Amino acid sequence: MATQRNNYRDHQEKSQEYDDKILYAAENEEEEKKDTDEVKEDQIEIESVEKIFEGVEVPSWQNQLTMRAFVASLILAVLFTFIVTKLNLTTGIIPSLNVSAGLLGFFFVKTWTKFLEKSGLLKQPFTRQENTVIQTCVVASSGIAFSGGFSSYLFAMSETVAKQSSQANTPADIKNPSLAWMIGFIFVVSFLGLFSVVPLRKVFIAIAMILGDGVYNFFKVLGRTLYALSLQFFKKDSGTVLPVGNKPSSEDSLSLSYDDQRRIQLFLKDQIPAWFAIAGYLTVAVISLIVVPLIFRQLKWYYIVVIYVIAPVLAFCNAYGCGLTDWSLASTYGKLAIFTIGTWAGSAHGGVIAGLAACGVMMNIVSTASDLMQDFKTGYLTLASPSAMFVSQFIGTAMGCVISPCVFWLFYKAFDNFGVPGSQYPAPFALVYRNMSILGVEGFSALPKHCLTLCYVFFFGAIVINAIRDLVGKKKARFIPLPMAMAIPFYLGGYFAIDMCVGSLILFVWRKVNKAQADAFGSAVASGLICGDGIWSLPSSVLALAGVQPPICMKFLTSKTNAKVDAFLSS
Repeated sequence: MATQRNNYRDHQEKSQEYDDKILYAAENEEEEKKDTDEVKEDQIEIESVEKIFEGVEVPSWQNQLTMRAFVASLILAVLFTFIVTKLNLTTGIIPSLNVSAGLLGFFFVKTWTKFLEKSGLLKQPFTRQENTVIQTCVVASSGIAFSGGFSSYLFAMSETVAKQSSQANTPADIKNPSLAWMIGFIFVVSFLGLFSVVPLRKVFIAIAMILGDGVYNFFKVLGRTLYALSLQFFKKDSGTVLPVGNKPSSEDSLSLSYDDQRRIQLFLKDQIPAWFAIAGYLTVAVISLIVVPLIFRQLKWYYIVVIYVIAPVLAFCNAYGCGLTDWSLASTYGKLAIFTIGTWAGSAHGGVIAGLAACGVMMNIVSTASDLMQDFKTGYLTLASPSAMFVSQFIGTAMGCVISPCVFWLFYKAFDNFGVPGSQYPAPFALVYRNMSILGVEGFSALPKHCLTLCYVFFFGAIVINAIRDLVGKKKARFIPLPMAMAIPFYLGGYFAIDMCVGSLILFVWRKVNKAQADAFGSAVASGLICGDGIWSLPSSVLALAGVQPPICMKFLTSKTNAKVDAFLSS
């Protein structure tokens, strides 16, 4: 018994020591990302992250895919899908949830393993590679709630949104949500992106600003992509080493740090064969060519062929641009499909639905591709296998194809006036996407008077503002607002801007009081607020389905309206 107690004590000490290494390494990796100009001269040099883990064996890619990781991923996927769906239906703005997914994944599995450790049943220690698998799976699953378009292009097909516009209200331009066809559609279009990059209210000012901002950044990212590809093409040495930061990928690899050499060595170890990616892409493409036209009869098979021929190039551009800017332009490429396919189909052949469905096909491909590349980047930093990342992304996508439509369907059935402006869940982007499709199909003649002039002004205004931001540099650019952010209040109202202002003010004061603490815990506080507000939508939906009404209703009115209410109550 004494020997067993000593062994158990030694096991606990080693486990605690390993936990300390993980937390210390996480802090060091965060420090590595800071600008070197801000580092003080007298600061002690940070120890290499990978030297901390030098004595720790990296598990094989099969052992990185554990059952407990996917159980935790499923639970977190449901949670984050509710969060993303609620944000989509209210503000239409989705923040990056990678940090939240990683933190909560670590918390759940670490709690699980601690319990098993105390009971003596722990067989495999929790590793940072396993935590990366969880993060990848959760982000892939909850990402479907955005790229699936349940509150944008798919819901834009519904009769509810069609009634909010005076054009294109014929049966050929309307398709109401149904759980069966939504799950089927998302399944056949969401997996293409995984294979595509491996081998390689005020309804028009807001729309113009979004399009101007999107078009500017589209050509900006495309230009950077072509420039980088041209440099790569004309290089004499075409090495296959992964580029890291500003360091060359093929020249003088010995000058790389120990961390970079270690990460490159393991990251290139388990590669996904090109034939597998090509075969997977062609297989899924053929299936979707058959299924998608059955779901949307307005979207002909030859439209889909054109999309699938162009999609890999755009997926690469989006993945590369997302890597440079940490900003996915999936919605911009989707809007490009709306105008291209909608104009091709024409109003007489259901061009509105065809354009919106084409947007869905394109968005799912390019969005999934950029997510996968971001996951590869995370896997590179944590020594997680690319094969494990791909499998995790694949399983997470499959989860999302079922979870996201079900969560949207719960919202759709639970709340009255769903999708109506001014309601609890107005789905603001749905009307925006439908109006874009109408604009692409019917042309400029369908617009109100002076609407086109305003569109031109704000469209080019967004481009000019973006150009000025790029020219003045980062320090001065922070005082120039983003056109996309300015466009939001035009159709959302001011409540979201007020929330952002209050949050920014709190963070500003916090940084003045204790900058180090604010930088360290700001993301954690934001994650808690986002998760807490989002998860409340689940019990709120259940209460709404049960017909439960809140005991107290609070509303803010203007003084004039308040006087009328007081007079009515007095009478």
